[in-house]
Amino acid sequence: MNYSDKEITRIEEAGTFSELPDSISGVEHLEQLNEWDIPPALKDPVSKEELGHRYFRKDAFWQKIPAFSNITEEEFYEPKFQNRHTVRKVEKLRQLLAGYVDDSFIEDVERAMESAPMSLSVSPYILGLIDWANPYADPLRIQFIPVQGRHLPDHPQLTLDSLGEQHDSPVEGLVHRYFDKVLFLPLDVCPVYCRFCTRSYAIGADTETVDKVSFHNTPRQWNEAFTYIASRPEIEDVVISGGDAYMLAPERLRYIGETLLSIPHVRRMRFATKGPAVMPMKLLKDAAWTNALVDIVDQGREKGKEVVLHTHFNSASEITEITRKAMLLLFKRGVTVRNQSVLIRGVNDTPDSMIHLIRKLSYMNVQPYYVYQHDMVQGTEDMRTSVRATVELEKIIRGVTAGFNTPLFVTDAPGGGGKRDVHSYDYYDQVTGISIYRSPSVDSTKLYVYFDPVDTLPREGQLLWEDPTLHASLIQNAINQSGYTALTRAQ
Repeated sequence: MNYSDKEITRIEEAGTFSELPDSISGVEHLEQLNEWDIPPALKDPVSKEELGHRYFRKDAFWQKIPAFSNITEEEFYEPKFQNRHTVRKVEKLRQLLAGYVDDSFIEDVERAMESAPMSLSVSPYILGLIDWANPYADPLRIQFIPVQGRHLPDHPQLTLDSLGEQHDSPVEGLVHRYFDKVLFLPLDVCPVYCRFCTRSYAIGADTETVDKVSFHNTPRQWNEAFTYIASRPEIEDVVISGGDAYMLAPERLRYIGETLLSIPHVRRMRFATKGPAVMPMKLLKDAAWTNALVDIVDQGREKGKEVVLHTHFNSASEITEITRKAMLLLFKRGVTVRNQSVLIRGVNDTPDSMIHLIRKLSYMNVQPYYVYQHDMVQGTEDMRTSVRATVELEKIIRGVTAGFNTPLFVTDAPGGGGKRDVHSYDYYDQVTGISIYRSPSVDSTKLYVYFDPVDTLPREGQLLWEDPTLHASLIQNAINQSGYTALTRAQ
């Protein structure tokens, strides 16, 4: 079932912003202002470039890919087309880009996939938005397609499940870390696979380096999690993630939502999905899925409970006119959308790129919520930033827009400490790149340790990590300097 063109037209804005009007003639309720002189300005005029977040791509960007050169807009924006042509093998990437990208790049990808912890899965939408004239520097390529030429060795302290989710899992597919909140993982597939996924221990198919834990997409398996939630009256907040809620059939989306809403003490639900960033047309074309989400939101509102959508844009390059239409649809139908970004080197780690992303999200009524310090994920050292750089970026971002549209910059503390304001460390050594955090409400007996990428450290620090015999003493010295020697380091 699809929305008709007439229905889509009815719910979308009349075009996108093009330029500031010379006057307000013809604008209802405002024409009387033409009688007044414009007061003197205290600030310099705003350039069109400074309003770039109001512009949305409308071109047939996918047609530059040889295999898609004759694909119409109507065909390209069909979810079935996106699913059918999603790239899951390097050989398919080679076929789609034949004659357009140098073979050496494809060979570089092929070498990288031999050790990558995540399977390859890239939607045609994302594939079409990548700048194939310079793929190594492209923010979308960086997120979804590994290249061996940019690979850096993993930090010596890295573990596959760096957040310790499996230690806080009372039943399969459920993580209970915070007192009143659980993370429900009903499936282990996504519309695309992000290189930086913190659940690379479970998401996607097995790879050459990782045998995955499996979450089952069946109501029978979910009932154990529902029973646990119903038995714990302190649980008020449920995040439904995975995997990705976008991949749930509409009837299963409803089943999860309605079951959780029926538990009296559950007050808040968040459906988490990367979908709007990588396959936004689904929200417009798959009315059954969108209606299921909206119905759950409406049922929650009737019960006095909050149901929202949490999504995951990392770069303004992911956002086009079809994205704006999809977000407007959700906004007009009463769905609150919040965004959680991951801070990624070469993607959004400069003030200009992050400010542009925040403003573009805000313009689409998507609330910038979190920016995560990149987790210590296997095979992604080239993507991580230092805590020092993140703290400085946060200082610059604060004040560029309204506070409710300014994201919190957080570190998800390794070992299960949960989210900490990135600047709230108890000790940080910029030479060794070791930061120490406490999380008293999660576990007052533990310390949580994050490590900057070795290549971002001064040469002195890099040399220290080159000697394995020094690693334990480096960490212990940081703990001693923090003043919390009575606490135990979380593993």
